[in-house]
Amino acid sequence: MSPIYFSFSSAFILGLMGLAFNRSHLLSALLCLEGMMLSLFIAIALWSMTLNSVSCSTIPMILLTFSACEASAGLALLVATTRTHGSDLLRSMNLLQC
Repeated sequence: MSPIYFSFSSAFILGLMGLAFNRSHLLSALLCLEGMMLSLFIAIALWSMTLNSVSCSTIPMILLTFSACEASAGLALLVATTRTHGSDLLRSMNLLQC
């Protein structure tokens, strides 16, 4: 495995581990998701560059678009939970209660 692919896969795994083990704040979970999406974007962009195909070059842009939509939805949820609960602590809110 080349060092470039190792760095992107380790960035994805670190984001996944941060999402799994550090679930105290909503903002930290959203940042881990963004790190995972950016590492996927860079990996798919490098993969499409190595294929030298025009048809595969749109896939990273679609992934980046979905990542931007995910970030905006996450920020809206962060603002809504901060307004209703007073903080972004995941332990302080009961997700099963409206």
